[in-house]
Amino acid sequence: MLTLGEIYSGESTAISVEIFPPKTPDGDQALFDTLDRLAVFQPDFVSCTYGAGGSTRDRTIELCREIQSRYRLAATAHLTCVGSTRDELVEWISRVQAAGIGNIMALRGDPPQGDETFTAVAGGLEHANQLVELIRGVSSDLGVGVAGYPEVHPEAADATRDLENLKRKVDAGADAVFTQLFYVNDSFLRFRDRCGASGITVPVVPGIMPVTEFSRIQRIATLCGAKIPGELSDRLEAVQDDRDAQLAVGVEYAVEQCRELIDAGVPGIHFYALNRSQACARILEALGWNTSSESSGEW
Repeated sequence: MLTLGEIYSGESTAISVEIFPPKTPDGDQALFDTLDRLAVFQPDFVSCTYGAGGSTRDRTIELCREIQSRYRLAATAHLTCVGSTRDELVEWISRVQAAGIGNIMALRGDPPQGDETFTAVAGGLEHANQLVELIRGVSSDLGVGVAGYPEVHPEAADATRDLENLKRKVDAGADAVFTQLFYVNDSFLRFRDRCGASGITVPVVPGIMPVTEFSRIQRIATLCGAKIPGELSDRLEAVQDDRDAQLAVGVEYAVEQCRELIDAGVPGIHFYALNRSQACARILEALGWNTSSESSGEW
């Protein structure tokens, strides 16, 4: 299985899909139905999130192992600093390696529910760059991804400070930056240019979350500070009582987003699939992703 550094070393456009550990057996079945459908597009990797406070840390590893075994696709396990000591994090990283998983998405993580600010546990880590350093101390072979924010992290004092924090993560040993969702491509392209100007040379991969339910995306966008352009908002409000129509509008918009980004030379596109296949599959079909190719990344 390829590491993130290897995946983004070529000239082709990579695609990746992010899923989360379900909480019920029905959710498990729905997830694997989703992966069955998306696997035909041969994504370069599938990433699996790490529940609040590490609540799904075991399931994250199990799902990544299953993805690699069942679909022969590289997996990326998310890891956060929340609720774990340095020793516990080292033990988890070692378990990831023992399971044959070659990539970790290193994140600080959100504050526990009810807390307004992040506070490290005694013996824990405060920042994502420290987590990247810890991973690199355990292994130089693991692929490491980190998060970037085209429209600035909600907790950052300003865009300059936010970019400085990102550069610390990259300098600590990250192989690629994966952005928070956005719906204004210019926001990403300006962010990419600023990354380059600051000396960040690793791939900066745009994160795309197709709109499937307007109310849900509004909540998510508000939490992460992403702007929804008026044109898209107006079109979605006009069909807010028709879920199929909302999906159609969201897919059409995402297809145009992806086409513009590919034309702008992005190294890949990271889809936040929300454990659903319909929107992502429609987008990849519309983009003409080659499901019959022996090698992924061909348009």
